Amino acid sequence: MTPEGKRLLNIIILGFGFMFMFTAFQTCGNIEQTVIKSFNSTEFHGSGYTSMAIIYGVFSASNLIAPSVVAVIGPQLSMFFSGLLYSGYIAMFIYPYTWSFYTASVLVGVAAAVLWTAQGNVLAINSTDANIGRNSGIFWALLQFSLFFGNLYIYCAWHGHVHITDKDRQTVFISLTVISLVGCFLFFLIRKPDAESAPSETSESEFAESSSVVGSPQSSLGAQALDAFVKACKLFVTKEMLLLSLSIAYSGLELTFYSGVYGTCIGAMTQFGKDAKSLIGISGICIGLGEILGGGVFGMLNKCNKFGRNPVVLLGLIVHFVAFYLIFLNIASDAPLAPEEGTDLQAYITPSVGVALLCSFLLGLGDSCFNTQLLSIIGFMYRDNSAPAFAVFKFIQSIMAALAFFYSNYLLLHWQLLILVLVGFLGSMTFFVAEWMAESNRRESDYDSI
Repeated sequence: MTPEGKRLLNIIILGFGFMFMFTAFQTCGNIEQTVIKSFNSTEFHGSGYTSMAIIYGVFSASNLIAPSVVAVIGPQLSMFFSGLLYSGYIAMFIYPYTWSFYTASVLVGVAAAVLWTAQGNVLAINSTDANIGRNSGIFWALLQFSLFFGNLYIYCAWHGHVHITDKDRQTVFISLTVISLVGCFLFFLIRKPDAESAPSETSESEFAESSSVVGSPQSSLGAQALDAFVKACKLFVTKEMLLLSLSIAYSGLELTFYSGVYGTCIGAMTQFGKDAKSLIGISGICIGLGEILGGGVFGMLNKCNKFGRNPVVLLGLIVHFVAFYLIFLNIASDAPLAPEEGTDLQAYITPSVGVALLCSFLLGLGDSCFNTQLLSIIGFMYRDNSAPAFAVFKFIQSIMAALAFFYSNYLLLHWQLLILVLVGFLGSMTFFVAEWMAESNRRESDYDSI
């Protein structure tokens, strides 16, 4: 196999590993608030929103040390051990206790930081400037297939169920735990990319640095860890990263909305009939279809490179604004806070399942527009320091996701939508400026090389 083919295979394996893991974890996040409301045990007193706030809060803080962990044990082992902690969190729902629920939330927060920093590292070292957009799209599309498969399973398992029994819950979470473990072991199939030509020299050196072992004569483990931490802090205050921080923040807020809040809203709408709970699964499938379409069109096919990244981000913003407006009209304002019995309130139009599922698709499509372009621009601008750069990316994204899960316990739907609109608009404007700067720097580099 050619070096280019080997690197592409690594990206595909990376995507499949994440697809299996997040088939389990994203499905878990989508249904956990609904599941918790239906617990028969009076000894359990937990909130799915609070759990997710803890996960993303710890995630954000742990991103400061994640590059050091990846530098010490390498990206492959970092992803494997992180995946085991994800699997433990899912398995906790088989026999849940309040203390284990929140303890697992803290551990997954740490694991998430290491996992995503290692993912960004593997993506960067297996890509060049010419194919980073394509590889980001391939990875993103494979990852988002997780929404399709996991939520299809939920729909089939819970179709017609008004109440989720203990047996229903245990069957689902045992299956999800096994699926997550399969993804963990797939990471061992990723191989070190072969040296090829000048464009990949920085990738090779970075892989060597990230994969160094105890006893390396080049540097001590402590020095590697400190160097990775210092790089992350320095990158955090660069002009380009500060510009991107608002768009990254928006991606964290809307991640919370589509992955946790919106499914709960659909399940709470009594006007959708007795199948409202199973509609959570269908909603997840529609989100996944939007994510896959966006990842394929704007990433894997890589057709829009000659126009830059800005048109894709603008499209994502428009798509999201349409979705937010339709959700405002279709879903009751108290749906995020409704009890297990649901809400009988009506918004501004007669509640429509079709409109609700269309909004799910639009949320996924818009999210893929933002995330594929964020992955692409960060991989392009910080190619020589990919692990610290992706750690900063996840730090900002996760702290905003934690904030969003926290206020989701208290804010009515229309206030949550207003926050998304304001931050989405500002984030898109700053992304446009960052993209223009990146394009200007690329042209100057091309001119200097003549």
